[in-house]
Amino acid sequence: MHAIRAASAAVLSLTALALTAPSAAAEDSESFQVSVEPTTIAAGGQVRLNASGCAKKTTVSSGIFDTVTLGKGSASQSVAVDWDAKQGALYSVTFTCKGKSGSTRSVDLTIAGGRPVHPDVPHPPPADHGVKAGIGGSIAGFDLKEIGFGAALITGALGTAYYLVRRRTADDNS
Repeated sequence: MHAIRAASAAVLSLTALALTAPSAAAEDSESFQVSVEPTTIAAGGQVRLNASGCAKKTTVSSGIFDTVTLGKGSASQSVAVDWDAKQGALYSVTFTCKGKSGSTRSVDLTIAGGRPVHPDVPHPPPADHGVKAGIGGSIAGFDLKEIGFGAALITGALGTAYYLVRRRTADDNS
């Protein structure tokens, strides 16, 4: 009878130990927090890598910058994004905690076009260049018939004006 009780106590103890071990690892894993600032950057720009909650060093890797090792606890470091990063592409930045749990976290980093945008620097308003004036559509679509008809109207108007002016002077002389 004592053997059954001892075996039951041993099984119960092992079960309790097995059920509490994953929660301790999960607690260590949940305290490991990471971030990348900003999450959208131009090729050649600087990003800040942040990690906290890792008892050992944190390794950060991505295809757009060299592998970086951050200190234990709460640490951060700035790195330059490679100039050959493809504009508009989404790259994964992987943080690996070298602690007991070996937790891994990933953050997406988007490559924007142009130069880096700094939200704290105000952008000047666009310059006012005035109205785009010019010849517009007056030259487009030369049509020989329209040009001939316009020339005939002008010639007719000038001829009529000349005739009326000459006729009055002739009437005035008589």
